Amino acid sequence: MVTAAAPDISFLIPAFNAGETLAECLASLQRQTRSNWQAVVVDDGSTDGTWERLEEIASADDRIIRARQPNAGAAAARNHAARLAAAPLLCMLDADDWLDPTFIEHMLPVAEDQCTPVIAHCAYRRVAPDGRLMRVERPPILTGDIAKRELSSFCAIAIHTAVFPRSLFERLGGMDESLQTCEDWDLWLRMAFAGAEFRRVDECLAFYRMKAGSLSGDPAKMVRDAIYVTTKAQTLRVQQGLTAEGPETNWIAPAVSQLRMLAWVVASKLDPALDVAALAALLPEIPDAAGYESFFAGVILHGVQTNLLPDRADDLIDALDEWQPTFFLLVQLIQHHSFPGTDRKIIEAAAWEISAANFLRSFTLGNVQVASVEIGTLSRIAKAKQADTLVMHGFSGAEHIGSFVGPFWGDLSIRAQIRLFMHEMQGAATHLQTPHTLAYCSFWTREALRSYRAFGGLIIRNGRRRGRLDRLMVRIARSAVLACAPGDKQDNDTQLSNILRNLERRLIPAFRNPPGPQSDKSKGAAPVRSEEEYWEHIFERPDPWNYVSVYEQVKYAQTLSLIPQGIEKALELACAEGIFTEKLAPRVGRMTATDISQRAIDRAVERCRDLDNVELCVLDFVRQDLPPEQDLIVCSEVLYYMKDEEMLAAVCAKMAAALEPGGHLITAHAHIRRDEPSRTGFDWGNPFGVGTIRRVLAAQAGLVLEETIDTELYAIHRFRKGAVADPVLRVEQHGTPLDADVAKHVIWGPAGVEREAAWTSEVTTAIPVLMYHRIAEEGPAALQRFRTPPVIFRKQMQFLRRQGYYAVTAQTLASLLRTGKPIQGRPVMLTFDDAYLDFLVNAYPILTENDFTAEVFVVSDKVGGRSDWDSTHGEPAELMSWADIQALHQKGISFGSHLASHTPATAIDNEALLAEAILSRNVLQSRLGSAVDSIALPYGATDFRVPGILALAGYGVGFTTRPAKATLSDNLFALPRLEVRGDRPLDAFPELMGLTGAFIG
Repeated sequence: MVTAAAPDISFLIPAFNAGETLAECLASLQRQTRSNWQAVVVDDGSTDGTWERLEEIASADDRIIRARQPNAGAAAARNHAARLAAAPLLCMLDADDWLDPTFIEHMLPVAEDQCTPVIAHCAYRRVAPDGRLMRVERPPILTGDIAKRELSSFCAIAIHTAVFPRSLFERLGGMDESLQTCEDWDLWLRMAFAGAEFRRVDECLAFYRMKAGSLSGDPAKMVRDAIYVTTKAQTLRVQQGLTAEGPETNWIAPAVSQLRMLAWVVASKLDPALDVAALAALLPEIPDAAGYESFFAGVILHGVQTNLLPDRADDLIDALDEWQPTFFLLVQLIQHHSFPGTDRKIIEAAAWEISAANFLRSFTLGNVQVASVEIGTLSRIAKAKQADTLVMHGFSGAEHIGSFVGPFWGDLSIRAQIRLFMHEMQGAATHLQTPHTLAYCSFWTREALRSYRAFGGLIIRNGRRRGRLDRLMVRIARSAVLACAPGDKQDNDTQLSNILRNLERRLIPAFRNPPGPQSDKSKGAAPVRSEEEYWEHIFERPDPWNYVSVYEQVKYAQTLSLIPQGIEKALELACAEGIFTEKLAPRVGRMTATDISQRAIDRAVERCRDLDNVELCVLDFVRQDLPPEQDLIVCSEVLYYMKDEEMLAAVCAKMAAALEPGGHLITAHAHIRRDEPSRTGFDWGNPFGVGTIRRVLAAQAGLVLEETIDTELYAIHRFRKGAVADPVLRVEQHGTPLDADVAKHVIWGPAGVEREAAWTSEVTTAIPVLMYHRIAEEGPAALQRFRTPPVIFRKQMQFLRRQGYYAVTAQTLASLLRTGKPIQGRPVMLTFDDAYLDFLVNAYPILTENDFTAEVFVVSDKVGGRSDWDSTHGEPAELMSWADIQALHQKGISFGSHLASHTPATAIDNEALLAEAILSRNVLQSRLGSAVDSIALPYGATDFRVPGILALAGYGVGFTTRPAKATLSDNLFALPRLEVRGDRPLDAFPELMGLTGAFIG
């Protein structure tokens, strides 16, 4: 007799008609390397010889406790067993399963003696009825709130793989006996929300027997019980205030989890008589599965594999006829309630998962045809009738040399296959054998003659001729190989050529000749050789600083308010064109106004010709003496042009010396970011601003600060030569609105990062591409996430400016990514979908004032109309007209395509998508008079075919809505974007940019 006085672990084993398997189950416990265990076996009303077999085994092993009850279900039997258990740790083991001999040895150290309840769990293997061991199934890592999130969606732990405290089991009331299925899932869920810690043991220690008929349970019960558990999970999540469900948080909504269980149950049954519609009717709602396509493909395939128990995933190819009907039934059910094209993406994901298990297998799943090609023994491959997407894997012997994924137009002749190897599989062309035939020699000679000009260029030009010659010879050889390969009128390339030829006849001619550079403007200004020449250049056009703007006029008025009474003799330095001179003259007796520029003085003379008390002259106050004995000197917006503080101090001393005792000096200068980095200021490249100017002036002997007017953008100081009382500070507002040329140099808020500093000190391999839609206050409540209020948008742009970001266009972004090299500074791309009118009215001015450009994606058939794709949510918003778009294009805004009809690309067949992509691009090019290179797919909808079709349509870069930064490894036709949602708080924006906690306003 084997005994265990104080067991470390109790196994709870319900047994119903388990006479054939119970002995093997208990034997796996008796073989454990640690023997201090207890097994509590409850016969749940068996009608076979289970009880007799149990008594026989237990009579020889005192560690096995036996009990009986009328049939009440597995949950009730486990609760009964738990009441009889003596150990502090429990494990639930079914009577037809078994454990590895080291199960207790590995699991107990993880689970025992913990302050916080710990559930130790391990991997397991299914065992086919014929004894075959299936692949190891590993549970996910369930640390922290991940356990709550994962267990809210599905049963992530097999029942007999977990060891847990009996005290926790009892505190939670044991298993829910109302559940006939999913009772273990319900228990793990409640344990997670009770604060238990889940720890994974990375060993396969449990075995789950798949008996014939073991999946014959009632699928309706499984679906109903899954609805019960996922509904409970949602209640627990809300009670604990955890993050809402959604793709952004990885919390799966209950409706998606319930559809997941339905899909798995149906797939695991593979029963053609199963009433799937009746099961679907049990769900409270059937959700839109868009964004979960790979998820559902994996769920369905897992269910199929659970039924068929293949040795390898690619064995499913041999059983296609057996499982395809159920697969497509589920796909159709999901598509009926989902975004257009969801079915296509589920099929693609499933086909890729099967193919990835063995690239050597060829098959067709729905519209996806997978072809495995040996490059040394090419033969014609017929296109399956329903296929429009090709996945082709190339091999050279045992070496996988590349894969092509894209649109499928016709049969794959040998020539079509060679073209794919040459142009679509990087490096694959080196494996092609050069044919030693007369035909090849003829084609090679013909191609060489066509390229004679290139040969001549290589002979004439200096430089690295060898490399260019090698590349030319490779191109000629490849063209010759391709030309002599057999093809026909039905092959992929011919079919595509015919389609493109027909489209060319139907569509508007593409724009062909982008405007050339403007000869004069492109050359730039001549180099400046002296201070005088510099300022003469500045004053080539009148009013270079826009002195008549509201901003300047308010500053003038504030400066005039500091002019003391009774000034007899005044000097204005850097008077420019005399605008302030004209305002100051009536307040003083006699006035001398000077500037370094003769052009400026000439205009000032004309302006002030009726002022008898004003004398105007050219003066370089840095190098020349100042007129002495002044009662007032005004020197504004010029001192930060001094090259360093030494020069500034010399000029300040000269001004102080030119004042009479009791005289006043008034200066107005801007706050410059470099000088005062912790406050709002201009990003000009001057060495200092008003902060330093004030300090240096205050340091001059005899000068004392008397009064200050401080604004957010500049400060005006009045100094007195002599003693004064306490200085006066007046805080006032600057003039608004600011001109764009002024605003774009302002960095608002506290310290950040200068663009120049970031450019010289930082590199990146990931560029944020921000996606906006509308910049507006009002609109349908259901579309709030797509609408950013202008006041919020302004703060976001100010944030980007303050953090040193600079904007790039799609064309620049593509060029940067193609180099494969790290990118300097902090680039960002700003994109706006749909070309709403409020971009022109609200977004463009804010972009301009923050020195940003943008890319706007236009629905070419809808220009000048309204966003009718939003009509189900309320009044559609107005879109820009062609005149609006053309005007913005002239001002530097870039435009790309958003297709012609705003239809999801995933819902359009190959030829129609190609036609619409070409049409939209051609219309834009014709209207704008310049090349269009970019496209953003409506709704971000893309699939295996789309990038290839966009390339055929002439685009160079394409964008989706996949939420990530664009990186060097991304497909240029499927670049991700970060959506800036209008329903998120302002502080979510720094987090989106990876600068959590940074000041945004």
